Amino acid sequence: MAASSRSVRRAPAPARHQPSVAVEDYLEKIEQLIQAKGYARVVDIAAGLKISQASVTAMVQRLDAEGFINYEKYRGMVLTSSGLEVARRIAHRHQLLTDFLRVIGVGNEVVIYDDVEGMEHHISPETFKAIEALTRWLEKNPAVVARLQAGR
Repeated sequence: MAASSRSVRRAPAPARHQPSVAVEDYLEKIEQLIQAKGYARVVDIAAGLKISQASVTAMVQRLDAEGFINYEKYRGMVLTSSGLEVARRIAHRHQLLTDFLRVIGVGNEVVIYDDVEGMEHHISPETFKAIEALTRWLEKNPAVVARLQAGR
């Protein structure tokens, strides 16, 4: 007996592939190192992310295979256009969320950093746009910020 068309469930259309949290963290760190030093080495990435050089080497090879970086052993790496796009998107999210937490009165920089690291990869584009709009509005309305902080 054939199943009726009403009982057949279709899989949703595949979403655009999003890099994993780990990939985003690596690309963000590589971009930070390139901006600060002009290059990114496995040893520097490992130190910055507080993980082993062997783990970094494995991920760097994966990032190369996935087209996010161009990597040559002993020569270093550069971000591809897609790697740079992801790194810049994450850096923008990181900065905006940092700005947001500061403007709403979170004063401890360690807390801000830890919270942003926890939030930046798990926030939807819709929520991010709303936080961005609110942050920019609050920055233009310091009297509202003062009232907000006075009520804490």
